[in-house]
Amino acid sequence: MSVLNNFKKLKAEGKKLVVVTSYDYWSAKILNETDVNGILIGDCSSMVMHGHEDTLNSDVETIAMHTRAVRKGAKDKFLIAAMPFMSNRKGMKETMDNVETLIKAGANALKIEGVDGNEELYAHLSQSGIPTIGHIGLTPSHHNAIGGFKAQGKTLESEISIIEEAKKLDELGCIAIVLEAVPQHVGAAVRDAVSIPVVGVGAGLDVDGQALVLQDMLGFSTDFKPKFVRTYMYGADLIKDAVNQFAADVHAEAFPSAKETYAPAKQQLLKVA
Repeated sequence: MSVLNNFKKLKAEGKKLVVVTSYDYWSAKILNETDVNGILIGDCSSMVMHGHEDTLNSDVETIAMHTRAVRKGAKDKFLIAAMPFMSNRKGMKETMDNVETLIKAGANALKIEGVDGNEELYAHLSQSGIPTIGHIGLTPSHHNAIGGFKAQGKTLESEISIIEEAKKLDELGCIAIVLEAVPQHVGAAVRDAVSIPVVGVGAGLDVDGQALVLQDMLGFSTDFKPKFVRTYMYGADLIKDAVNQFAADVHAEAFPSAKETYAPAKQQLLKVA
């Protein structure tokens, strides 16, 4: 069964898809042993891993580097690599070179923001046997054009536009859609308008799956929390407590203990005696 038909089957059976992000080997290795369906190596790595204020500083080489690391740790998961800002807007030759780089790095599918101007690319990738996922609603790399990181689909005109974009993505052979930051009824309308799964990032409960940034859901991102994020663990506090306990043990000469110290060899003990 093709990936496209498998994804359509999951939607038809009402099976929810769960996607989280990862950018490195250690977190990918943990996620490989969880119940998530897929791992996204997104261009938001520019923000959560490299400290930039938006996703525009991401590039293909960086996404490929993260993808290779995640593939080593998550050998059994479906990996989705994002096409970063401008990587698909400089002509088909350069775009396909970038596609090749990300697929060879270990991605099973590519995520592309927006529909307008990408129609030929979506169709070409589908015909080339490369699974693609379209990203609509709030598209972070377009934040300068849409006036910031704002929820979309909050007017009837915007809602209709998003639904039409989703239909196009379905027709062009995408295997799924990421729908970000829209009201719940828009998520439901998009879900009903297409045959492929709609994975929500702040799109309400009625879509076919949910995605979150790992650092957000684990409480590592302490300076910014989108409305749609639920914090499942306060990771930053746990790390600070652990590091401070280590520092306290060092100052109190409680670390290392005997069991954490190498013992001398027998001949060395005889020599000392």
